[in-house]
Amino acid sequence: MASITPMTFRWGIISTGMIAEAFVKDLLVDPKTRGVDDVVHKVASVGSRSVEKAQEFINRLAGGDKSIKAFGTYEEDVDAIYIGTPHTYHYTNALDAIKAGKHVLCEKPVTCNTAELRSLLDAAKEYNVFFMEAVWTRFQPLTLEVKRIAEEGSLGLPVLVHADLSGNFNIHNIPVTHRILDPALGGGALLDLQLYSGPYPLFWATLALYENPANNNTHPTKISGSMLNTPITPVDSSTVFNLTYSASKLQAQASLSCSITLNAPEPGVTIRFEKGNILISPPIYCPKEFKVQYFGKNGKVEREEKRVFEYVGGGWHFEADEVARCVRDNKKESALWGHDKSILEMTIFDEVRRQGGYNFPPGVEKVANAQ
Repeated sequence: MASITPMTFRWGIISTGMIAEAFVKDLLVDPKTRGVDDVVHKVASVGSRSVEKAQEFINRLAGGDKSIKAFGTYEEDVDAIYIGTPHTYHYTNALDAIKAGKHVLCEKPVTCNTAELRSLLDAAKEYNVFFMEAVWTRFQPLTLEVKRIAEEGSLGLPVLVHADLSGNFNIHNIPVTHRILDPALGGGALLDLQLYSGPYPLFWATLALYENPANNNTHPTKISGSMLNTPITPVDSSTVFNLTYSASKLQAQASLSCSITLNAPEPGVTIRFEKGNILISPPIYCPKEFKVQYFGKNGKVEREEKRVFEYVGGGWHFEADEVARCVRDNKKESALWGHDKSILEMTIFDEVRRQGGYNFPPGVEKVANAQ
């Protein structure tokens, strides 16, 4: 039997921050360690605010690999651009990459508002390129197994999702210029770029409720949100938002929260079904274990199963594999995290910000939502 010659997929990296570093480290992991033999990733270039900073990043993570270029433009010979800058820069960075004819993987939250996202999607269509929000959790093995169990029928329909992502940033002892406190960088609990932000609890509600076949791809019928601002800057220190799905066969709700002043709870996600529960341990952006509880005839837990997942790397490489395969197969969006889910996310966040009174400083939003 002939061996498979894997496709080498070349990445250009925009940003040298923590998320970009984690992503690049995973690109350098041997794909065979996760059972992948059709794709090999290569970091071809790194862009930052200075060539010197980009070169330092290359030296530190890739041993100064001479084949990796430090650059300041989008004209490099790459297959896709990964954007890991703060989300208030995503629109400009992504639009520049799209106009250069590059496929794009853009970190979450993908933009500041829905109007920016729709503008990027129009541009991606015009320039005929792939575009995806980097919701890495969607592609991890644990998530795929949770989805399988949630939809195979033994638990019945989902009824309620509780999900929380919190991290204590010690906000009274960090400078007001820190990204988590800076409204010009879209700081706060709901939208922060890094690992403590609203996209993650919302992701689990999207997986369990929006993606459920009984929902028929309908949006929530009601969105309600409440924000508690920090006493330091006008960003949210914690946000609670609730979703109701009732326009289809699915009749369910989600209660979601995020905070920059608390530690993560255990479990981080609870999905309650008619006939059982799925309990997911933190960190909910990259969980490694979950429990499934099955109810007996008396409605109490009769049986419990635990699933544990291990793999080499941090879990970012699974989304990179997805991008490479989509580009190889001439797809312009992923079937697992398509444009509709990013639009849903930004629509919900826009409404939660509106209800919470969180407005960006002038000039942050490059495209304004219609009033």
